[in-house]
Formats: sequence, C-alpha cells, structure tokens
Amino acid sequence: MNPVNYLYLAALLFTIGAVGVLIRRNAIVVFMCVELMLNACNLAFVTFSRMHGNLDGQIIAFFTMVVAAAEVVVGLAIIVSVFRSRHSASVDDASLMKL
Repeated sequence: MNPVNYLYLAALLFTIGAVGVLIRRNAIVVFMCVELMLNACNLAFVTFSRMHGNLDGQIIAFFTMVVAAAEVVVGLAIIVSVFRSRHSASVDDASLMKL
C-alpha cells in the first residue's frame, strides 16, 4: 500500500475527531474524539518515519501514546468527579465548577 494512503487516512481520522470535539456536548464523546485525533497524529508520525527510513516518528508516536495514557487517567477522573457532583456528563456543566 502507498504511504500517502496512510496520510489520507490520518487526515480523515483527525478531521472526524476535530468535528467531534467541536460539535458534541458529551464529555466522554469529546474525550474519545481527542483520543482519535492523537491516534491520527501517531499514524502520520509512523508513516513519515517509514517514508524517511528512520525511527524518529515511531519514538515520537510511542511518547504520544504514553502521554495519551496519562491523559486518559486524569481525564476520566475529572469526568467521573463532574458526573458525581452534577449527575451529567455535559461539557456545558463543567463551567459550573467555579467557586
């Protein structure tokens, strides 16, 4: 398969994730769309790494996955905390957490 096809797929996945972040109001769906965008970036990094014949893109993709795993832990903890206090996972209710 041509590496350009992987870049098209990465662009499509990133676009779907960006549209999901901008349109959706549920925090869990927004969170999943952010993860989709990170995976699209990882696919682009690995594709460029393969095209240039070095491992730099794969190393960056690995560190991106580590950061995404930490983001999942912190993000889900915040979502659960908001859901317990507000009984809603809506992004609009997050502004009510101000003191």
